Amino acid sequence: MRRHLVVLLAVAPLLLAGCSLWPAAAADAPTWHVLDARPAVAAPARGEWVLGVSVPSAAPGVDSAAMVYVQTEHAVDHYATHRWVDTPARMLAPLLTRTLEDTGSFRAVVPVATAARVDLRLDTELVRLRQNFLARPSRVEITLRAQLVDVAARKALATRYVEVTQHASSDDAPGGVAAANAAVARALAQVAAFCVDASADFRPRAP
Repeated sequence: MRRHLVVLLAVAPLLLAGCSLWPAAAADAPTWHVLDARPAVAAPARGEWVLGVSVPSAAPGVDSAAMVYVQTEHAVDHYATHRWVDTPARMLAPLLTRTLEDTGSFRAVVPVATAARVDLRLDTELVRLRQNFLARPSRVEITLRAQLVDVAARKALATRYVEVTQHASSDDAPGGVAAANAAVARALAQVAAFCVDASADFRPRAP
């Protein structure tokens, strides 16, 4: 019996230590968030051009799955336990394609990576996506650079910067995610309108 007691006393601290680790590990597990906004867009008469959509590039600072926020000028921070499921730029690619399809202004809208022949190409860069705490309530800021390219002529038809600011409902990560999706919806609608307008007078170069 004394031998069993000695073994129990030796094992008990290990069991207690193991129990104390589980809650900490669970608390440190990240919460994953998505960008899945779908704006309402006008649907004019269907056009005759095929539009290719490139996967957006990303400026330094927004090229990872980290959720960015700022509390002081010229400095960025990341939420420790909240992350995007993918880089925001890659999440924007299908959203851009779907939004441009919804306009009905193109014969087809396809990812550039497909083998389909395209007349026009939309190139975008995510310049900024962050939650700004320099003012309260905090706000999410997104900047997209959009360029519509004549593929055959290999020249840019038009370029536009789209900048959207959306106030957050709460000064935390969930509030930032909701504001980011609202801001993305507004930005997508503006990019779609830009593409429709810029392509209105497009005439492909004769072969």
